Amino acid sequence: MKALRSPQLSAGLLLTAAVIGIVLANTAVSDNFLGLIDTHIGPASIGLHMSIGHWIMDALLSVFFFVVAAELRHEVRFGSLSNVRTAVVPVLASVGGVVAPLTIYLLITAGSGFEYGWPVPTATDIAFALGVLAIFGKWIPAKIRTFLLTVAVVDDVIAILLIAVLFTRDARPLFALLAVVPLVLFALVSHTALVRRLGGALLLVVLALCTWWLVYLSGIHATIAGVALGLVMADAIADKTRHALEPFVNGGVLPLFALVAAAVVFPSSGFDGLTVAFWGIVIALPVGKVIGIAGAGWLAGRVLAPPGERLDVADLLTVGVAGAIGFTMSLLLGELAFAGHDDVGDQGVLAVLAASVIAIVAASLVVGTRNIHYRNLKR
Repeated sequence: MKALRSPQLSAGLLLTAAVIGIVLANTAVSDNFLGLIDTHIGPASIGLHMSIGHWIMDALLSVFFFVVAAELRHEVRFGSLSNVRTAVVPVLASVGGVVAPLTIYLLITAGSGFEYGWPVPTATDIAFALGVLAIFGKWIPAKIRTFLLTVAVVDDVIAILLIAVLFTRDARPLFALLAVVPLVLFALVSHTALVRRLGGALLLVVLALCTWWLVYLSGIHATIAGVALGLVMADAIADKTRHALEPFVNGGVLPLFALVAAAVVFPSSGFDGLTVAFWGIVIALPVGKVIGIAGAGWLAGRVLAPPGERLDVADLLTVGVAGAIGFTMSLLLGELAFAGHDDVGDQGVLAVLAASVIAIVAASLVVGTRNIHYRNLKR
């Protein structure tokens, strides 16, 4: 179980699962594999008759978002986001890392009708980013890792807000209001001594499931339930739960999501059949992230950070390239942004995978080079 907490292994499992998904979708077993993903299961009487793919994306992925929210809560209270003075520069760098790629995407797709895909290249995959840094950056100072972690966590917050604001369809406010009841009870129980008993833990699970179900029925993307639960849970219990769920998320939830999300058929027309949305993502994600994170980080550092606490340009570029790996969050945003546009949606998946591979290779080279620099300084 300890190995599944490793960012290196987590990144490796994600990439492997994505490759398997692509292979299965483009071989002789394609029909069977895609048919399995589209198989509907669950009780229709309570509105939960969904495909296996949607169970993974709406239900299992909520556990991942719970872990993200619990980590965010921890960072705000005790970690890299607890000190406003030191957090403001990476926070602004993260904002730059969202604004720049969406701007590039909109410029590339202007007038094409595919502008609605702009959220896709805005995301950073925290597991891949930290995984590359852990594999190739043994000698890189902790302050750079902390800067990257802050950028990635804030990026996740922005992605969560985009999901909540942009992708709420056919909203049913009554169910959203009803979801507040089990959510509040979940928060109250988590703060009492009852939670330390088996009955209390089971009650939390039941309340969490009720919250998720009502959020799903409300039309708000169901993963937002995971975010809400992670934010309201008592600190000590949230940290323990996050720690317990981390191997399950890294070894099960995220690889399953990558397997399903990457299950797209290559266009038979080759490059000629690719739309401008594909090229917008492929260019905007790796290029825009580097420009946005490094540029905003440099500007904010010069204005707001004391000289001794500023990262130099090379370090900011290192963070920017690592932050350009979109993968998990970009795949989810693509699934939502291109919903109902299957052909373009498949190209969006391929674009995210291509852009992330480009970013992984570039990040490996840049981090490795920077690692040699810091290793030589310590000799």
